Amino acid sequence: MDNKNNQNQMQFNLHPDVAVGVYSNLALIAHSKNDFILDFAVNLPGMPKPDVVTRVICSPENTKRLLAALQENIARYEQQFGVININQRDEKIINPFGPKELS
Repeated sequence: MDNKNNQNQMQFNLHPDVAVGVYSNLALIAHSKNDFILDFAVNLPGMPKPDVVTRVICSPENTKRLLAALQENIARYEQQFGVININQRDEKIINPFGPKELS
């Protein structure tokens, strides 16, 4: 990289208790005019209901940046490791605000 790109890079401090990460296999997304709320949960067999393990609240602008970054990284992943297949059953989205399933 050239010096111009190096000057624009942010450096982050990653605390050891955060570095271990949090497992999630379910995400619920809600929004208001000013915020997007992303609740990450764990849904495991034998559990009566999924437990939300962390919540992230973002501005609409940062949420759209996150979406673009995820799309870019998924494209890179699939180029390196192959297409990520999603089972037809897993494509349905559970609506946490009502009983109806969305496709």
